[in-house]
Amino acid sequence: MAKQVNSTYGDALFELAVEENRVDAILEEVTGLDQVLKENKELIRLLTHPEVSKEEKLKLLENIFQGRVSDALMGTLLIVVKNDRSSELPEICSYVIGKIKAYKKIGIAYVTSAIELSNEQKKKIEQKLLSTTEYEQMEMNYKVDAAIIGGLIIRIEDRVVDSSIKGQLSRMSAALSQS
Repeated sequence: MAKQVNSTYGDALFELAVEENRVDAILEEVTGLDQVLKENKELIRLLTHPEVSKEEKLKLLENIFQGRVSDALMGTLLIVVKNDRSSELPEICSYVIGKIKAYKKIGIAYVTSAIELSNEQKKKIEQKLLSTTEYEQMEMNYKVDAAIIGGLIIRIEDRVVDSSIKGQLSRMSAALSQS
């Protein structure tokens, strides 16, 4: 259900951004809103608190965001609160950011390695991902996890390529236990 809520509001905002040719501006605004929500957990608690009236919640949003965000984003925020979906705001932001980045052919990759990668290695990985995907640009996120022993784990959206030694050992162990 939550995924449907995210896509309902997110798709509406995305389509409006495309229709008004404001994709970059909406991406910037929604990214900013997402950051505000992450840094101010109290705001979500206030917007979801049952003892705070809808009118007070709407007035609070207007005081904070009116004139700082576009009418499209402001309208979306107000509709989300009116429909008692304030708790979904962070997920809606993430959905819209992902949708716009996909529209702009920007992929987001998460790479886990056992050791810190050099800049040259990172560049090679990025180039390989660009040549093997439909993306024109990649946002690379690197993480070091010694537990994978060696190799890499690369995740883009819901696709995962696990060439780590830990992953290979795990698959071998599973195969041996089945036979």
